[in-house]
Amino acid sequence: MGLENVWVATLTDGLIRADYIAGIETHQTPALTGKPSRWLLDVTLTVSAGSGTKDSWEVSHLHRTLAQTDVYPAQAAEELARRLHRLRRDGAAGVLRTYVRYEELSFEFSYFDADETAE
Repeated sequence: MGLENVWVATLTDGLIRADYIAGIETHQTPALTGKPSRWLLDVTLTVSAGSGTKDSWEVSHLHRTLAQTDVYPAQAAEELARRLHRLRRDGAAGVLRTYVRYEELSFEFSYFDADETAE
């Protein structure tokens, strides 16, 4: 059983199917005038996105942000990978959400079937 029944909530782009996730990373945004730097937890999807003009077209990996925080999200990528592994192993179906609480990231899973217990 794969992750085709697990959906991951993004920060602003809705839900993505977990079996399309090819990579997980954290990175820091640059600080801009009047705007501090932020840390992002992103996933890279197995689909690519293109943009450009008729003279030049660029294809790159599609990234989606799951959370942002002011402090480095230590172990967040590894914890997300572990959680996805457990959900795949258990054949789960539902939505995985990322929450920022007290500047720490946590993951909570809601099963589609109300009779099942959520983690």
